[in-house]
Amino acid sequence: MSEIAVPGRFDDQVGVVTGGAAGIGLAIAARIKREGGRVSLWDRDAARLEAAAAEIGADHVVALDIANPEAVAQAAQSTAAALGRIDMLVCSAGITGPNTPLADYPVDEWKRVIDVNLNGLFYCNKAVIPFMQAGGYGRIVNIASIAGKEGNPNASAYSASKAAVIGLTKSLGKELAKTEIRVNCVTPAAIRTAIFDQMLQTHIDFMLSKIPLGRFGEIEEAVSLICWLASREASFSTGAVFDVSGGRATY
Repeated sequence: MSEIAVPGRFDDQVGVVTGGAAGIGLAIAARIKREGGRVSLWDRDAARLEAAAAEIGADHVVALDIANPEAVAQAAQSTAAALGRIDMLVCSAGITGPNTPLADYPVDEWKRVIDVNLNGLFYCNKAVIPFMQAGGYGRIVNIASIAGKEGNPNASAYSASKAAVIGLTKSLGKELAKTEIRVNCVTPAAIRTAIFDQMLQTHIDFMLSKIPLGRFGEIEEAVSLICWLASREASFSTGAVFDVSGGRATY
């Protein structure tokens, strides 16, 4: 898929992208940069983070575990101090956890998936809101998953965490509806990125079998939707769920 860039769309704006060192997160950050914005990359992989920042010319980076609320609060403070403001947050960081039946699911693994995918996202949303309120403007885009709508077998923690992200987004969007801060989420079906390395081939095959288009999504197909939601153009949608699943979504 060829990219249709919108020059100047993010002029004078600052975006935070979690999971920004690779995959969809890095592609989102690169798009924000190409369209005039400044960007802070947040990721736990410090080495990959520095390489990604050099690759796209990121303006700021923070190496952190988003499951640590104090680290997230400090990251927001650091970003605002370095770049002057926070206008956008795209929460792209996430893990899949093991592919295993619920009866066999390790409790520690369950807690880790919920801590990263749900609690970490909550910490990030919470940390940036005061800066957006101070600026009188904001866009938050939370990356959920089609699994949060439909539930994937042998992926109970991942599915539950992403369903919770949808609920959180709807709640927060309504809370902030009287402000100029918009909060939406995106529910992709499988998009081939490095996260596939965490999955069994049988699970990958299952996901592909459920997509009517008969293929996995391309990164830029998700990035185009996410960057629209992160822009000034997305002014009348909040607390909403946007599908990018190749026809798989049933609601």
